Amino acid sequence: MERTGILNGRECSLRVREEIKREVEELKGAGQGIPGLAVVLVGDDPASRVYVGQKEKACGEVGFRSLLYRLPEETTQEELMDLVEELNGKGEVHGILVQLPLPGHMDSEAVLEAISPAKDVDGFHPVNMGHLVTGLPCTEPCTPKGIMYLLESYGIEMEGKKAVVLGRSNIVGKPIAHMLLSRNATVTICHSRTPDIVSYTREADIVIAAVGRPRFLTSEMVKEGSVIVDVGINRLEEGLVGDVDFEGVKDKASWITPVPGGVGPMTIAMLLFNTMEAFRKTFE
Repeated sequence: MERTGILNGRECSLRVREEIKREVEELKGAGQGIPGLAVVLVGDDPASRVYVGQKEKACGEVGFRSLLYRLPEETTQEELMDLVEELNGKGEVHGILVQLPLPGHMDSEAVLEAISPAKDVDGFHPVNMGHLVTGLPCTEPCTPKGIMYLLESYGIEMEGKKAVVLGRSNIVGKPIAHMLLSRNATVTICHSRTPDIVSYTREADIVIAAVGRPRFLTSEMVKEGSVIVDVGINRLEEGLVGDVDFEGVKDKASWITPVPGGVGPMTIAMLLFNTMEAFRKTFE
């Protein structure tokens, strides 16, 4: 791949989608059925509506069967659990995604645990997370998986490199740390209680920024030639910005992801990838 300095998630995700689309067309031609993704949206959170719309559109573009369940804000925990159980038993549903955050009266952890690990295309089920930590085959969470796919697509070496992960969430920080470890990187996780974060980031060959703070990572915090992955999506009056001061850092980094157009498109591409994988496993 031509070296541009920009880790282009849009281009990379389009290639993934095209490959999946071709495979779905082949499946249709062979009469083998197609992957089905069920998305459950509870309430009317504006950001969640946008994300669900993007996922629906992506499913349509690659030829998946997309099933959207819109539930009112006042839906009870029991009603949601009953729907998840119903979807677990549906043969035409290969992936189940319950859009987070859920309304405050619901127990998100209980809902995620209710999803069959085989249909957990988000990769958040404790079984999949446990397998990830112990190095066993599993469905990997979409955003960390997208980051790794992007780095590998650009031929970025991870073995023996010092990697710093900023943020310790279950969705990005913790899983990406284990995935980097599996590629033989030396990994440090920094978070809100880490003193002198800059002493870690200045030594890092790879920095994954996932703290949810606009332009947190500045040029003074990184070393020359480092690889910078910006997971942040912060909505400001001027538009979307990441957790990295892109303009300040880009001339120091050897590779950097933009916002938008970096990690975001890869997350949805990996959701499709995971759904395709879940479909394939039904034939094993």
